[in-house]
Amino acid sequence: MKRKETTAKRTFSLQTKKALIAYSFLLIPVLFYLAIRIIPAFQAFLMSFTTSSSSAFTMDNYHKLINDEVFWKSVKNTILYVIIIVPLQMLFGLILALAIERMGGKLKWFYRIVFFLPYMTSIVAISWVWRLLYDPNSGILNEILVKLHLPTQEWLGSPSTALISISVVIIWQMMGFCMLLFTAGLQVIPRQYYEAADIDGASKWQTFWHITFPMLNPTIVFLAIIGVIQTLQTFTQIANLTGGSSGGGLGGPLNSTMSVVVYMYNEGFRQYNLHYAAASTVFLFILILIVTLIQFRTFNKSYKL
Repeated sequence: MKRKETTAKRTFSLQTKKALIAYSFLLIPVLFYLAIRIIPAFQAFLMSFTTSSSSAFTMDNYHKLINDEVFWKSVKNTILYVIIIVPLQMLFGLILALAIERMGGKLKWFYRIVFFLPYMTSIVAISWVWRLLYDPNSGILNEILVKLHLPTQEWLGSPSTALISISVVIIWQMMGFCMLLFTAGLQVIPRQYYEAADIDGASKWQTFWHITFPMLNPTIVFLAIIGVIQTLQTFTQIANLTGGSSGGGLGGPLNSTMSVVVYMYNEGFRQYNLHYAAASTVFLFILILIVTLIQFRTFNKSYKL
């Protein structure tokens, strides 16, 4: 009896040691995450209810935010970015994945790398290459339009085309990432479903709509949520395509490309209104939270084949 108790104590001691080692390894990343994400976010939340001249609780920053036309312009632009970019980058990614999957031979890996390369390349480098392409005087896009006897465009210099021009860059860069995830999703669909569809005489569209598309639902949900969150935080492309002395001004021209994050950057790090910028940060957090919850409710459903 005494021997059993001693063995149990040793076992418990060993399990306790294993648990302590595991928690000690987890403690370092948790502390790091708390230090660089949670605590600064909490401080920003508190800052949004104060001003630079007083630490007393106030709603002045939010009142100013609600009445700021430039802020609502940035909100409108951000929503437009989401509406344009997320569906199109997923659509082009799916088309590429389906086209490459249908290809025979050994060149599939080559096309996957070619289309995935933009995603792996620096966003800053890509933005500056596209900035040169969009140049109204020496850019290759306007040279093509001239050869086709079409009117040249200002691209990033015109409020009517600047937002679309930036969206094209982001879609071009992100569709390779979508293609890769859709390819992974296509490869795990059981072949028996397609064989059964062939036997039943289903057309290619019926096979896609009733088998491929429902089976890709987890991939679609993931890409939609990640795409929306990334697009709501779009900054680097806008900064590099419109910033600088030769651009239309950060978020320009006439605030036509300004997103909420760019607005926040302008207020916080160029105008030094840190407390006011913190209020826009809280707004962006609430916006991302609401959109993500709506997406989970809308897309995350099961399909019956």
